[in-house]
Amino acid sequence: MATGEMATSGTQTPAQLPHHKVKIKKTGQRACNEKNEKGKFCGGHLKRWFYSEDVIEQACGDAEKAWGPDAEVYRCEHCQTLYLPNQAEAKVNVAGQGVISVFGLTLPPKEK
Repeated sequence: MATGEMATSGTQTPAQLPHHKVKIKKTGQRACNEKNEKGKFCGGHLKRWFYSEDVIEQACGDAEKAWGPDAEVYRCEHCQTLYLPNQAEAKVNVAGQGVISVFGLTLPPKEK
């Protein structure tokens, strides 16, 4: 199974794991949008999570059973919510796509 395709095909609600809350990352999203019991956003950074190397996750094994050993999964650094990549974002980049400079600082390629 590649990058959670089975869990997200045709639906915006991914299959939940027994020990983890799972959400789908929005286009360009880099921070957690999970709300706590008081209704405030978590705001933790989403970081690529290599669950097959995580000692605590190896004991649980939920993520590897659901997505295989090498799926692209992001995890909030504060609340530990898991995020699957958005299908609209084809390029794998932990920091996000970025934006083209609006100040015209992009230099043209050098001529040979």
